[in-house]
Amino acid sequence: MADPGHMQQFWDERAREDAFFFVDNRLEYRNPDVESFWAEGESDLAALLTLVGAAIRPQDTVVDIGCGVGRLTRAIAAQEATVLAVDVSREMLDRARELNAHVEDVTWVHGDGTSLAQIADATADACVSHVVFQHIPDPHVTLGYVREIGRVLRPGGWAAFQVSNDPSVHRARRLGARDRLAVAVGRRPRGSADPAWLGSAIDLPQLREVAAASGLDVERVVGEGTQFCYILLRRRPDDHRVVG
Repeated sequence: MADPGHMQQFWDERAREDAFFFVDNRLEYRNPDVESFWAEGESDLAALLTLVGAAIRPQDTVVDIGCGVGRLTRAIAAQEATVLAVDVSREMLDRARELNAHVEDVTWVHGDGTSLAQIADATADACVSHVVFQHIPDPHVTLGYVREIGRVLRPGGWAAFQVSNDPSVHRARRLGARDRLAVAVGRRPRGSADPAWLGSAIDLPQLREVAAASGLDVERVVGEGTQFCYILLRRRPDDHRVVG
């Protein structure tokens, strides 16, 4: 089982190091194009929803799992939804509040790194997550989030998220002497060999089994076998039991 305390410490440190880069490492390290950062958040949300065939409606309540500094949160809120933005890192959330002070209908939630415990049963219309679960070192924690998604969604509600199905991308790579020096002097990012960055791959048959037990149907899978596997789950419309 992954250590939630270590996860919080790791992402707090990354937020202090370069929050923008560690939310979206397509950016230049320590020299982010902030305008592009927010624009890419809108594009990534649109691409995710298009791939799985989902849509956010005005007045939906949407849970953003692993919100970071609010890159997707801002894009979700722009669709007139109410957002519950959850992250394990207090430092990320502090920056998110500052960067999105003008954004309405967002509640920033400090999560425990293993659940959605702060969100009540059957209160969300949708859950969204992108490039978050791939960083969780223990796949059982990610599967635990699937159970939690089943609990917090209303009957008929949906979840769109990305997981990795490719174990090869989660193996540590040895840095040469020059690269280690660049890390030491702050020219390259830290933490690339930490389990909280390397993460883990998810077994799709296991995910399907957990989803079914949590009142969820797997409606779409795109990119199976790759790092960027996109999934659409839906809580059964006639399932009114408490899922726990």
